[in-house]
Amino acid sequence: MKQKIFKEKVFSVVKKIPKDKTLTYKEVAKKAGSERAFRAVGSILRQNYNPAIPCHRVIRRDGTLGKYNRGNKKKEYLLKKEGAL
Repeated sequence: MKQKIFKEKVFSVVKKIPKDKTLTYKEVAKKAGSERAFRAVGSILRQNYNPAIPCHRVIRRDGTLGKYNRGNKKKEYLLKKEGAL
């Protein structure tokens, strides 16, 4: 049950990221209520295929893009198109 609630919180945080901005996995975890659960955030977003949840706007703490379930080139393309890169 806790996992489902955290997942919903993660999706809620990610939905609110503006088009020209990004957040790190750790920032998303913190905003969702569990700062140390940044790996869980990655796992949750890896399974997301809902286009209403812009998981491509979540990047690694070191500024690299991280992985994307639709391909890293697509993630880079979307971020550039939105003005976040």
